[in-house]
Amino acid sequence: MTPELFIASKAALAIKELYNADVDASTLQVGVTRKEFEGDFTLVTFPLLRISHSTPENTGNAIGEWLVANVPEFSAYNSVKGFLNLSFSGVYWNGLFSEIASDKDFGQLPSTGKNVMVEFSSPNTNKPLHLGHIRNNLLGAAVSDLLKACGDNVTKVTLVNDRGVHICKSMLAWQMAFDGATPESTGKKGDHLVGDCYVKFNDIYKQEVDALKAQGMDEETAKKEAPCLKAAHEMLVKWEQGDKDVRDLWMMMNNWVFKGFDQTYASLGISFDKVYYESQTYLSGKELVQKGLEMGVLVTDPDGSVWCDLTGDGLDRKLLLRGDGTSVYITQDLGTAEKRFSEYSLDKHVYVVGDEQNYHFQVLKLILKKLGFEWADQIFHLSYGMVELPEGKMKSREGTVVDADDLIQKMYEEAKATSEESGKLADMSEEEKEKLYHMIGLGALKYFILKVDPRKKMLFNPKESIDFNGNTGPFIQYTHARIQSILRKAQEKGVEFSAESLKSETPLSAKEIRLLKMLNQYPARDAEAGASFAPSVLANYAYELAKEFNQYYHDTPILKEENEDILKSRLVLLSTIASVLRRDMAILGIELPDRM
Repeated sequence: MTPELFIASKAALAIKELYNADVDASTLQVGVTRKEFEGDFTLVTFPLLRISHSTPENTGNAIGEWLVANVPEFSAYNSVKGFLNLSFSGVYWNGLFSEIASDKDFGQLPSTGKNVMVEFSSPNTNKPLHLGHIRNNLLGAAVSDLLKACGDNVTKVTLVNDRGVHICKSMLAWQMAFDGATPESTGKKGDHLVGDCYVKFNDIYKQEVDALKAQGMDEETAKKEAPCLKAAHEMLVKWEQGDKDVRDLWMMMNNWVFKGFDQTYASLGISFDKVYYESQTYLSGKELVQKGLEMGVLVTDPDGSVWCDLTGDGLDRKLLLRGDGTSVYITQDLGTAEKRFSEYSLDKHVYVVGDEQNYHFQVLKLILKKLGFEWADQIFHLSYGMVELPEGKMKSREGTVVDADDLIQKMYEEAKATSEESGKLADMSEEEKEKLYHMIGLGALKYFILKVDPRKKMLFNPKESIDFNGNTGPFIQYTHARIQSILRKAQEKGVEFSAESLKSETPLSAKEIRLLKMLNQYPARDAEAGASFAPSVLANYAYELAKEFNQYYHDTPILKEENEDILKSRLVLLSTIASVLRRDMAILGIELPDRM
């Protein structure tokens, strides 16, 4: 039971005894006492004046006096105008401490029975993953684990965009300029090689546009008439017609990319329960387009293209099929959404996609509603801000991106250099050191990205993220390692401790009570993070808890304590803090080392 519920239930008893009135405890207002007043929690007494028929201060004093006299968990009170500030006694704090320490599933919320699907990553097979993809993947994985911790049944999926004109651009460039190059012949990861092809296509395209402009064509027309662009569209038509040569090339290059993606996902610790491929889903979207035409929701233009007129809803007309019969992104999104809700009986579908696609998801939900799917209201777009560099935005077609593989390697190197400077790893084996460097590097990367509210844009700074002080992953990792070091030293001295060994009369210091208050917040912060799809709430909670512990550690000689009961109590407290930090950070996909 939370402190707020405990106080409300006991206050309801006091009101019954004092005023012979029945009050629903859930209607009583209880909150944390403001810092300028003495007390732990505050009961608002203004609404009770109609029952007490007395002044706010007298009503507060009467209830406070009854609680302190009859409930051993209260030690003091003070009534200020319409607010009753209550202080808990050691009986309460020791009871709460024992409850938290003995709960092996502390922080795990009860099952909701709801089926939730989270789609994230969803890369294009024309380029490797980059820093923007990393934020998407880390957010998607963290939100998935966060919703699991909140009791939902979660299915993690990705939709690989493995077809379309952008894919054909890479294929065409490979034919035109790469002389049969393969990952094996170049020594490059397959996704990097195909990404080079995509950049090369853009170079060819610019040259052709400039050539047409030099012949007198205006820029807008030149961009449409560039031979390579037309050839890419022709290749897409051939793909949809099942042309063997085009399909064979497409399959070969996509397989190169898939292998590259798998390596990057493994490095990040990312996995999926199911992988969808646009090449296998786009036809189901076409079936819905036909249904929409029959319903009169969609219309066909003279050139054969199919549209949904959303002007009456304050939006634009939306293209669903081109005049040549080929589909667009939203076509397959319609079909895939219908398939998923049907197969998985979903209560909610979360799409983790950047904020540049806000309009796309607004249109998707609206068209699905027009097609008669009421579950369209259960689609949620987790719209996150882009990751930018000090020099500005990244552009894949121009090759100005921070490659995911390069960044992961750089984080490892930064972690290694910083750790070696500390000089504290001399007794570790090389294998242990390597594992630690990767753990710190990834922890720094993940935490730096996930501590920012998803809806905000962020500026990425690798050196800042690896700092062992401040609001960083390595700071929290180091805090956990420090706690584990203390616990090891206690065990080496033969001190045995467990939640069962706690004694209710053992005194707790003000700093220990503050740590207990913070620990007790964890389930609520978990629920808050889940409700807002914001892993940043848990990231910053872990930092606050780690910071509070370090202050306690500096002020408290833990292992020098001579009173055995107090010593064991402190060790159980440390063990509980470490456990909560591990659970919290595990949701973010971050491992905490036992030694650093």
